[in-house]
Amino acid sequence: MASDPARLAPVLSPETEALIERFLDALWLERNLSANTLSAYRQDLRALATFLQDRGATLQAAGRGELLAFLSEQLLRGAAARSTARGLSSMRRFYRYLLREGMIEADPSLLLEAPKLGRSLPKSLSEAEVECLLQAPDPSTPLGLRDLAMLELLYATGLRVSELVALPLQQLNLDAGVLLIFGKGRKERLVPLGEVAALAVQRYLDEARPVLLKGRLCQALFVTRSATAMTRQRFWQQIRHYARAAGIATEISPHTLRHAFATHLLNHGADLRTVQLLLGHQSLSTTQIYTHVARARLKELHRRHHPRG
Repeated sequence: MASDPARLAPVLSPETEALIERFLDALWLERNLSANTLSAYRQDLRALATFLQDRGATLQAAGRGELLAFLSEQLLRGAAARSTARGLSSMRRFYRYLLREGMIEADPSLLLEAPKLGRSLPKSLSEAEVECLLQAPDPSTPLGLRDLAMLELLYATGLRVSELVALPLQQLNLDAGVLLIFGKGRKERLVPLGEVAALAVQRYLDEARPVLLKGRLCQALFVTRSATAMTRQRFWQQIRHYARAAGIATEISPHTLRHAFATHLLNHGADLRTVQLLLGHQSLSTTQIYTHVARARLKELHRRHHPRG
């Protein structure tokens, strides 16, 4: 099948590619950002560079007008406000870097305004739906035991999926019932497991992990038949499979169980600061979105059960 030309990666000059990579290297050294975040910056800057290149301009020579034209074109093509805001954030960091390094005399992104973003509520699952999801894996098989342990751990701890699949065996302490997690920016936090999740993980370690490894070595806690760490993409394929098997109509996203963890804690009386610490949020304002989810649940309970609801 012939390749679709529209889907081919843009061809940029070696100088432009080198400039973007130099910026990303500096960003990684200064901020210790994840590979996914750096990839997003690269994608945003390559899109801008392609737009400018098609108009005979370069990243270093771009002015405010060119940047506005790029953002306008993105919106006209149907880009979401959140994607446009992220692209603007990438631009701002990039041009601050060029200014600091003496590569430009003025920052063309300085007076650009980000599009207004609405407060989107994270999709979650009800407690009954989570129970159905947790009953979907077959614990009589090694893969089923592994997937059950991963689901139980994800729901019990609120880990990011990237944190779960990258978790080394040595960062698990079943005796103390905690995990040592290095989150975004290598921020360290201790997360309690809970008894049910701890039992599921222990059974996986005793009965399933040795069968999957077959004497081979792997540092990751959760492994595949090929004795490698489970990937984020593969795990979410499994979750969607189990969601369908459990008859869950809600569309599952990479953060669904993390959202359920936070929402259910708040619904059962946990304070916002505790949830913030467990989720590894730097700012309490990031966690506050879950108060809206919990408030919606309380309103629904009031409507259904109060005589004047």
